[in-house]
Formats: sequence, structure tokens, C-alpha cells
Amino acid sequence: MASKINLIAVLISLLIFTACQGHSNTNNMDKETLKNNPLLCDIETGMCEPSDGNRDTASQIKIQSTEKSVKTIYYTDPICSSCWGIEPQLRKLKLEYGNEIEIEYRMGGLLPDWSYNSGGIGKPSDVAHHWDEVSVHYDMPIDGDVWLEDPLHSSYPPSIAFKAAQMQDNEKALLFLREIREMVFLQKKNITKWENLEVAAKKVGLNMEQFKTDYEGKAKELFDEDLKLGRELGVRGFPTMFFLDGSGNKEIVYGSKPYAFYEMAILKLNPNATKSEYSKNWETLFSKYHSLTAKEFSELSGTPRDEGENVLNGLSDSGALEKSTTKNGSIWKVIKQ
Repeated sequence: MASKINLIAVLISLLIFTACQGHSNTNNMDKETLKNNPLLCDIETGMCEPSDGNRDTASQIKIQSTEKSVKTIYYTDPICSSCWGIEPQLRKLKLEYGNEIEIEYRMGGLLPDWSYNSGGIGKPSDVAHHWDEVSVHYDMPIDGDVWLEDPLHSSYPPSIAFKAAQMQDNEKALLFLREIREMVFLQKKNITKWENLEVAAKKVGLNMEQFKTDYEGKAKELFDEDLKLGRELGVRGFPTMFFLDGSGNKEIVYGSKPYAFYEMAILKLNPNATKSEYSKNWETLFSKYHSLTAKEFSELSGTPRDEGENVLNGLSDSGALEKSTTKNGSIWKVIKQ
């Protein structure tokens, strides 16, 4: 087991070196601009960070007992582009280590509104080009034109909606989060609007009467609790993942990182964690995840990126999958019979 951890550590070192050699327009972006606008995520760190981000080390975290060996608290936001960027890694982590980890989703409140930003970049249209750039960097389809055509005023409404979905059913809540992310990143839909949240909630099978009641009531309190805990833990941006064991030991992964970082965090806390084998054929993958991007399919199937996209295109050409294309990439879904 020690040799496995050492091998992963070497791979991480190589990945860090490679990442540091890369260049991007965002890396050269004025740091004050990044500071003043949390939606301009820093590609170098893979972090979407609010301007008042707390950089203190996370305080001691107390967790409730769990049957899994590792508890993960995942701080995210529905409109966090870096969080969309780690979907391939996160989905693979669930398939390989789902028997070892329990992931608890918390909302971090990336964009309260635009009023705080009067001294710097302060309007939605400034984000459009950046989202297009981030899409290329993460190889995940994002269409930044939503900020030109139907801009969002805040990330709070979809965050509260997620908490309302969580109150009903955690699995449906995760499906709901995926739906509203696809809406905003690929379909250019403003997910602060109730009509769009309603469509997503119906699609994943939530009880709509309860969803609306919770959205307008208790869910706001739960979202406030997420924000409070985030401040206590020193969450400074998104994505942030706390990996914890029953003895209070913790590993923290900040920002969007390659898969090996998340795997290493688990193995540090539990060197005996076993990786589950799963079928990598397309039917099985699409039975677990009803929509996949080319990057996700490549990550989950172990297929080279270009070869994987050719496989997906062949399946859509044959009518087995439905392909939706944006200006920055595509997504494939199972065709409902």
C-alpha cells in the first residue's frame, strides 16, 4: 500500500510541474480583477474565490458518525465554472471509491449580488469571455453568452433551490444540481428564475408542492447554515473539498485538481481503502450518469480523449445517444424510449 501512495505522490508532482509550465490569458489577468470578481476563476489555482475569501486554515472539524471510512464535505456553487470543471474527476471518484467515502454537498454562496463590486469589474458581461476561456482550459462545454443574453443577478436562488431539493431526497438533489448546471453552462438559461428551477425539479422527479414550499421557507435557513459553516471552516473559494476520518484527521483539496489529488487525500486518511472495479462500457456508464461530456466519458472509460469523442459521435449517429452541441463543446445523453 505504501508503494501505491508513493506512486501517486510522484504522479502528483509531475502533474503540478506540468500545470506550472502551462500559460493562459487568465494567468496573466490582473490579480485585482480576479479579486474583485469571484466569477473570474483563477485557472492557475482552479479556484473561484469570493473577494472576501477567508484564507485561514480550516478549524477542527467535527463530523457525525458515518459507515464510510472517509467523510467528504464538498463546498461548491451552482454557477462555479471550476466546479463544473471537476465533474469528470468527481464522477470517477464516486465510481471507484463510493464504498469508502460519503460526500456531503454544501453551498458556498459564490455571488451574493453585483453591488459589492463597485470598485472593480462590476457587470455580468465581463464574465462572458472568461467562461469561454475556462471552457477550453477544462475541456468542458461552457457557453459564456448567458452573461450577455440573460445574465444572473446572484447564485443564491439556485443554491437555495438545491437545499430545498436536498430536504426531499439527496440523490434527486444531486440530479437537480446537474440539471441546473447544464442549463446555465450549456443552454444559456438563467437559473435564478423560478420557471427554470421548476423545469429542473420536475425533470428529476421532485414533489413540486413541497419543493416550492421549502424553497420559499426552510431551505433559506439551511443555506445560511452552509454559509456559516463555510466561514467557520475557512472556506476561501470553490471547489473546496475536506476529506475527514473518524479520528479528526483531515486532508483539504482546494480548487480544480487532477484526479490523483483526490485519490491521494483518501489514501492518506485510509491507506487500506480499496478501489472498486466498474464496467467501462458506454451502456453502463450512461446508466449511472445520464449525460456525459467527451472529457467525462474519457475520464470514466479510460479511453483517449479524441477516441472517446469518436465513440460518442458514432453512438449519436446510430441513434443510441442524443448529442447537444454548444460553441465550446458537446454533451451526450441517453435517448428516452
